Amino acid sequence: MKKKIFWTIGGLLIVLQLVRPTRNEGTAYSTNDITHAVNVPAEVKQILETSCFDCHSNHTNYPWYTNIQPIGLWMQNHVNEGKEELNFSDFATYSQKRKMKKLKELAEEVKEHEMPLESYLWIHKEAALSETQIQTIANWLKSGGIAPDATEGETEEDD
Repeated sequence: MKKKIFWTIGGLLIVLQLVRPTRNEGTAYSTNDITHAVNVPAEVKQILETSCFDCHSNHTNYPWYTNIQPIGLWMQNHVNEGKEELNFSDFATYSQKRKMKKLKELAEEVKEHEMPLESYLWIHKEAALSETQIQTIANWLKSGGIAPDATEGETEEDD
């Protein structure tokens, strides 16, 4: 019985290797990216590229292990969800209200160490945000008049 289960699971994993999710290999920067909507200093741009763009832009750098299923499927689902929540490549297409809300959420997420996700940081240590980087993002948003705690009273429809 145990052999049958082992061979069944092994067979399913082999067949699963034939499934290839669509990859997020577009261009991170275009006429609709965040740099065309708000002033992004070079230092902040570098932080966003290193720590955010793999899941929150139209271009993901895929490590070798994403060619192994179900890891690749899990990763692509993660990227799709990230882009749905916030896509820096399409940021200029957002309404002004949505832009403000997303920037406020960005400030909150990094301040509370909720982004980048812990599971992403397991392998991408370079994406971990230092306190200095978090402060750099906070200062950038404050200098643009965006108060990180001003999202109260907004609804999901504002997304």
